Amino acid sequence: MPVSLVLGALAHFRKLGVSPAVSPLPVLCCGNLSVGGTGKTILVRDLARRLEARGERPHILSRGYGGRLQGPLRVDIAHHTARDVGDEPFMLAQQFPVWIGANRAETARLAAESGATCLVMDDGLQNLTLRQTLRLITIDGSTGLGNGRTLPAGPLREPASKGLERADAIVLIGRDDTALAARLPPHLPYLAAKLIPSAAIRRLQGKQVIAFAGIGRPAKFFDMLTDAGAAPMRMIAFDDHHDYSERDCRRLSVLSHQPGAVLVTTRKDWVKLPDWLRDDVVVIDVELLWADPGAPERLLDLLMANV
Repeated sequence: MPVSLVLGALAHFRKLGVSPAVSPLPVLCCGNLSVGGTGKTILVRDLARRLEARGERPHILSRGYGGRLQGPLRVDIAHHTARDVGDEPFMLAQQFPVWIGANRAETARLAAESGATCLVMDDGLQNLTLRQTLRLITIDGSTGLGNGRTLPAGPLREPASKGLERADAIVLIGRDDTALAARLPPHLPYLAAKLIPSAAIRRLQGKQVIAFAGIGRPAKFFDMLTDAGAAPMRMIAFDDHHDYSERDCRRLSVLSHQPGAVLVTTRKDWVKLPDWLRDDVVVIDVELLWADPGAPERLLDLLMANV
């Protein structure tokens, strides 16, 4: 707790006097209050797809966490790897223009010059370098806000009250096991959604599944497989943003060649595997299923109304 208080005070003082840049484009921030495993990047992908369906040209801004390159730069999947730019930016860049860099004002400028009509920030609720038009906070329904304490005494990046003050809406993903919705500020709208696996998961039923994942909460992926009738006979959990070494990959390759075994992982992990291993691994994508199908469209109406 003492360390949490000190870190919280330092974070507060760093924000004092910061004047965020203003982009001529609408900026949608998909952030979170806690570390890892909330479904934030899946939300970014869902909303970017919806913006494209409206005829917009969304560009995604990311810090590039875990990558060797600092930016600002545009992710080029023909020349960069997940190790260069971070696993989540590299995954998103398979579908959308993605820029990495700690200074979101700079990447926003570059995106605008490259033809973007709107910007989607993957994370960045605590980043004050760029003014955000609409701020969404993603929360995992099964864990809520944890013990309510900031790092390192708890999972929060900042006090929940401070973050919720800046939010325009909450996106609660998964079953609300902590009854968080009842404790949110009454003026703050929240949207409910859940993660559903791609159709590829049906082909795993009855198979000898060996599942591995290096995401915020690997157990969520393993539980998803079990719920779909593809319970893994073996589960291998890595740390979030795990960098797969040659030894890891050789080990996984040996497992994949066991008689009858099917090696399964997430898209975020699959993009980090070498080409020679990818063909031996089944990748399960996940999508958002909204409780109210019209809710995300109304959010985007609000975003674009601020152009």
